[in-house]
Amino acid sequence: MLIIRFANHMITDNVQVFWTELQRGEFISDAAVAAGTYRKQGTRWVVANGGVRPRGGRGLRGRCLSFVEREQIAISCAAGGSVRTIAAQLGRSPSTISRELRRNREAGGGCRASSAHAMAYHRASRPKPAKLAVNMALREKVEQDLEK
Repeated sequence: MLIIRFANHMITDNVQVFWTELQRGEFISDAAVAAGTYRKQGTRWVVANGGVRPRGGRGLRGRCLSFVEREQIAISCAAGGSVRTIAAQLGRSPSTISRELRRNREAGGGCRASSAHAMAYHRASRPKPAKLAVNMALREKVEQDLEK
């Protein structure tokens, strides 16, 4: 079984705030404070990315659930809220909340924001295997069509 652990870099909003502050000309210590962390963590982000700002994502803002939304879902679930009431609180579709709960529920059936965010982050990470490398039937069909 693959164990996925939550890490601070999975909250891309914090990291992007940090890099925005750096681009504005702030010192690492000030940018780290703006991102809600400390100077040493900011230094680690700079070193890990070679001083280059990481991509902000794939334009999924608004489409994917944020860590804050996952926390709200976990709190509402623990309080016994229904999928529809949670969806109304967050301004999301009930199917989005239902899918989130189904995909990211822990082994014991509980709902925890940090583990849910870690699992979603892991599923979204790149690179993923190409479809033609995984699906041999599709690959053969594409090769046949290319030969024509």
